[in-house]
Amino acid sequence: MAKRPILVLPDARLRAVADPIEEIDDTIKQLAHDMLETMYAAPGIGLAATQLGELRRLVVMDLAKEDEAPAPIVMVNPEILRFSEETVVTEEGCLSIPELYYDVERPAEITVRYTDLDGSVIERDAGERLAICIQHEIDHLDGVLYIDYLSRLKRDRVLKKFQKAEKLARRAG
Repeated sequence: MAKRPILVLPDARLRAVADPIEEIDDTIKQLAHDMLETMYAAPGIGLAATQLGELRRLVVMDLAKEDEAPAPIVMVNPEILRFSEETVVTEEGCLSIPELYYDVERPAEITVRYTDLDGSVIERDAGERLAICIQHEIDHLDGVLYIDYLSRLKRDRVLKKFQKAEKLARRAG
């Protein structure tokens, strides 16, 4: 396994739409393992392949708490089949938008279908943190960031902050 660099806003690749995975081969399995290692090292609870510049419909997550054994979930070609009408507002952050957290409203429960690394198709109901995490990571696969759910003013502030940081980093480097 190898830890990989995570793309950070304003990298344009974060806005790209990922392509479906046709076959779960050793390359995809290695990417999933690399993603898990990268996510754990960050540390984070979810990561989409697009955040590593890989335009493939693959997400990983692990919502186990610090005192619990790891419980990784790998989803190939995930799609949400059902959204509940009930919504919840939760604070979200993102490894590609480090150190910023905002309240986001999303459906409270979902049903997702995906393929696991063994090729089994799984349909799963999810609520609470898992539902939020799945929606957040699938958004990445569609080029959507959680800041897109904020007001235009807040979103523009975040973008300007990261554009300024990128300019300063280029000047320094």
